[in-house]
Amino acid sequence: MGSLRLRFTLVFGVMFFVAAAAVLVVSVVLVDNSMRYTLDLAFPAASPLEPPHSAELQRYLAVQRAAQPATRRNIQETMQFNLVFKGGLAVVAVGVIATTAGWLVAGRLTRPLRVISATAERVAGSTLHRRIDLQAPPGEVKSLADSFDGMLDRLDQAFAGQSRFIANAAHELKTPIAVNRTLVEVAMNRTDAPPELRQLGENLLAVSARHERLIDALLTLARAENSVTDSVAVDLAELAESVLDTAAAEAARRGVTVEDRTGPAVVTGDPVLLEQVVRNLVDNAVRYNRPGGVVTVTVAPVRDGVELEVGNSGPQIAAHEVPLLFAPFRRLTDRVGSARGSGLGLSIVRAVARAHGGEASARPRPGGGLTVRVLLPAGPRAFGPRGRTGAPAQGIR
Repeated sequence: MGSLRLRFTLVFGVMFFVAAAAVLVVSVVLVDNSMRYTLDLAFPAASPLEPPHSAELQRYLAVQRAAQPATRRNIQETMQFNLVFKGGLAVVAVGVIATTAGWLVAGRLTRPLRVISATAERVAGSTLHRRIDLQAPPGEVKSLADSFDGMLDRLDQAFAGQSRFIANAAHELKTPIAVNRTLVEVAMNRTDAPPELRQLGENLLAVSARHERLIDALLTLARAENSVTDSVAVDLAELAESVLDTAAAEAARRGVTVEDRTGPAVVTGDPVLLEQVVRNLVDNAVRYNRPGGVVTVTVAPVRDGVELEVGNSGPQIAAHEVPLLFAPFRRLTDRVGSARGSGLGLSIVRAVARAHGGEASARPRPGGGLTVRVLLPAGPRAFGPRGRTGAPAQGIR
């Protein structure tokens, strides 16, 4: 928008200088013609001489006649110089004032466009609930702002309808799955149930549990893609430590060592969604790891906010495959056979990070594995309520 204001100012300035130069040239021509006529009257080319009364008077008149062309030329050149020089200075001075006024006028003219642009940036970065509501007389800019508000209304309704549909569909799907799980458990607990029935029941329960996790992931994803309404100060390190305590048993069962490198770092956001981010990253890092591998969890304040970084020593991942991991229901070839994964973990991580004004990215680790980095805006305090200071604590969990 600044470039548009600058272009308007340049157009105003150039138009003024061109018009002022044209006026100055016309003025010089008109004044020159007027001075020629006046000088012709003041210094006639020939005039009858009175009979000389003396030789001295005759010589004086002859000298005056001889000096007339030089005097006339001097007067004309002086007039032209004064007009061009002083007129040019006036044009420059007034041009600077006019250009400054043009800058101010251009700023006022482009102010509604700046409002529209700022609203569009806020909508793109956070929520669809904002509106321009431009208070201006009817015109092209007012019509543009109203059209933009109407488009936002339709988008807001569409996204709200989509979220309601996902939530309602997930709720309706949970009911039959719960009923099926109950029936399977009743059948498995019958005293006369054969071993084949019990084995089939265990498989059906595992499938039902996976479907329930998928539905919960869809609900979390739908919630994360909306604006964050429950924003409080949260120590991301405390969330990470709580998740690590929960994942310690699974990590020990798989022979995975977890390195806790968390330090106090406060963010502002929804604690439930933020905990889901940490949990998804830690679960993925433990699940898709090699026996005897390592998982590192780092939480620390950085210049741009608060950084959460989770890395593991899993299989080799090519750089061009990393963006696929953030797409919903997309997993790498070696992950397709997972009985627990739904392909929504990193999608939820990125959606929650963006809903909080942050971003999530990933990069392959040398020697195999993946490092996922989540950057979130810092909260109101530099340290958490536990009051820890100094470098992040390092340890083996």
